Amino acid sequence: MDGRLANRWRLTVNEKKFIETALASNLRIDGRNPLEYRKIIIKFGREDGSSEVQLGQTHVMGFVTGQLVQPYQDRQNEGMLLIFTEFSPMADPSFDPGHPGESAVELGRIVDRGLRDSRAVDTESLCVLSGKLVWAIRIDLHIVDNGGNLIDAANIAALAALLTFRRQECTLGGDDGQEVIVHPPEEREPLPLIVHHLPVAITFAFLGSEGKLVVDPTHSEEAVMAGRLIATVNANGDICAIQKAGGEGVPQSAIMHCLKLASMCAISITKKINSAVEAYSTERALRKIKRHPTVAGIVSVAGSDVKEQNKTVEQVGGSELSRHHIERLKVVSEETCSSRSNDNDGDIKSSEQGGTSRGESKAMNFLGGPSNWVLIMIP
Repeated sequence: MDGRLANRWRLTVNEKKFIETALASNLRIDGRNPLEYRKIIIKFGREDGSSEVQLGQTHVMGFVTGQLVQPYQDRQNEGMLLIFTEFSPMADPSFDPGHPGESAVELGRIVDRGLRDSRAVDTESLCVLSGKLVWAIRIDLHIVDNGGNLIDAANIAALAALLTFRRQECTLGGDDGQEVIVHPPEEREPLPLIVHHLPVAITFAFLGSEGKLVVDPTHSEEAVMAGRLIATVNANGDICAIQKAGGEGVPQSAIMHCLKLASMCAISITKKINSAVEAYSTERALRKIKRHPTVAGIVSVAGSDVKEQNKTVEQVGGSELSRHHIERLKVVSEETCSSRSNDNDGDIKSSEQGGTSRGESKAMNFLGGPSNWVLIMIP
């Protein structure tokens, strides 16, 4: 809560009163209703496991990486899930560089509790060799700009990065079957993580002496709020985690009301995350398509087109056509050109004698008939 308390000096008494007075009329300084969520924009990088989330003026980036490590002694058949946060002074002057403050620790614990306690990620599937090697999945959350409600934005960034992350496939080999073989992406397609559900964190703030409830507080609203409640739920309405951070007490009826609102918000946010991940997966599949040049089975041997086809065949090389077929194509083109010259000489002579009409002349000059087509069989 030190980051929130440090921001109080920025607002004057009149600004605080203006925020509280506007909330009494069910209005907020950014034009939203008290229970309205800000617009969410989700983007992905070129590499798997990188996401960028923008929630109003709040900007958070998430990166997921994997590494093979030894498992814990009490969980030898399960992988690891680690979360690290970085609060840069460029995002907010109240953030101190170096050692993470209380706000950074709180954010990491809330995101970690929502993922770990609800077992959203299947950690048993991360085991490669029981008791020896497991995958350690690391989530790095970087705060780029603090516009309020960092917890919700960081949680969405972590979920989006987890859904797009791909780990290398591992198999066991060797004489005793205990040798771990890590296959590169060029050899085998990397595998996605198994995510059972998406625990979405929803933040509620209580402002004013009456404890006015608002969803998704902004940076200015966080500076005047009297208390805060974070509810982590999934689209099915299951409560994954809940935390009441500081401030005055909240009655039970208010908590139940917050949980109902959180369930509705979680459904909408889950749909946005899934649609963004689906669009990324489609784009990723299109990037992996490799187009190879093909050689047509039927080649038209007509004048200058023969030379272009010969160049194309020669550029392809002996890997697709043998030298015999190339020479055969050249011989056929020469015979066609010689026959064309004979036909042209005959046409000139007949036209000088006046023995043919204009329509017959056009018919004789047409050299693209079926009799001049050559079918080349490509083995």
